[in-house]
Amino acid sequence: MPKLKTLSGGDVIKIFSLFGFEMEAQRGSHAKLRRLLAGGARQTLTVPVHDELDKGTLKAIYRQAQRYLTEDQLRPHFYTD
Repeated sequence: MPKLKTLSGGDVIKIFSLFGFEMEAQRGSHAKLRRLLAGGARQTLTVPVHDELDKGTLKAIYRQAQRYLTEDQLRPHFYTD
């Protein structure tokens, strides 16, 4: 069964940058990532910039990102095979 990888906030930001998300702002330890679509729609994700993200936090970010990206796109970056 695949296991959730241990990732930092920086790692997660790099993963989402592969899909066109850019860091829009940072307030305290949370970064706001945003992607603009051709039709003008904005997609936003918030990621804590910590050295190591808790498993529950990582799962929550993964679920939120599934609103914008498919599981096939996300799974290789977040789970081991």
